[in-house]
Amino acid sequence: MSEAARRAHWRDLVERRLPEAARPGWPVRLDHCFARILLDQACGGPWRDHVRPPAHATLPLEQLEAAIALGEAVLAGRADLALLNRRSLAWRGKIAAAALPESLGDGDLILRRWRPADAAPFAALNADPVVMAHFPRPRTEAESAAEAGRLDRRFVADGFGPWALEQDGRFIGFAGAMRILQPLPFPGGDRPGTIVELAWRLAREAWGRGFATRAARLALADLAGRCGIRAVVAFTATGNIRSRAVMERLGMAPAGTFPHPAVPEGPLRDHVLYRLDGADRENAA
Repeated sequence: MSEAARRAHWRDLVERRLPEAARPGWPVRLDHCFARILLDQACGGPWRDHVRPPAHATLPLEQLEAAIALGEAVLAGRADLALLNRRSLAWRGKIAAAALPESLGDGDLILRRWRPADAAPFAALNADPVVMAHFPRPRTEAESAAEAGRLDRRFVADGFGPWALEQDGRFIGFAGAMRILQPLPFPGGDRPGTIVELAWRLAREAWGRGFATRAARLALADLAGRCGIRAVVAFTATGNIRSRAVMERLGMAPAGTFPHPAVPEGPLRDHVLYRLDGADRENAA
């Protein structure tokens, strides 16, 4: 389908189909409210901070497709519109954000919120072809800055997110949890917003020292104790042996493979899925 057809599909979705489908219990009924909610999710924050209006014409197609997929999931009853609306309103300062600890710590390892000074080392990490070997490509400096902003804003939306990771005062990457907001082809993955992913990415000089496992355990403990979330998933390209080893050290169980829809056809598209539930966590403790 052409880009013009997809942009027309978006307008029909938010201007006609969603308002016509509005039912009791939905937090909004008007076309501009549906557009606000879905566009904010696609942009990882208030959409006007990231793209000039009209969004149907100016939003990058990849982000527009994410918004369309989420809207179709709402229509099908597979995504919680109230949850998505709360995330949007929290970003816009219309409802109070959840209280957060200042940091999580384990000796020389600190998990904390992101800072402007993290931009340069994060850009260097994302530009390293070895670190990014299991991603479609390294990130540009601008892409890295945008990603850092999206990661930190997840704390505002959900009360948890991927923490900036500091070791002996040096930024070395991130580790934490985030809601999956795109439909993914594995059991439960068709219900965006309900599955929480555990993720990490560390600078090459921090590899092989156990930091990813320690940081993930800190994040998991906070997620369970403060947020009441004990079931998570993690996934990576099937050839990423290092990340898979961390998942296994955390007590996560392999749960099959799936083609990641955001990854182009090729050797990186097949991903392996790992799961951790409450019982798994007790056994791994």
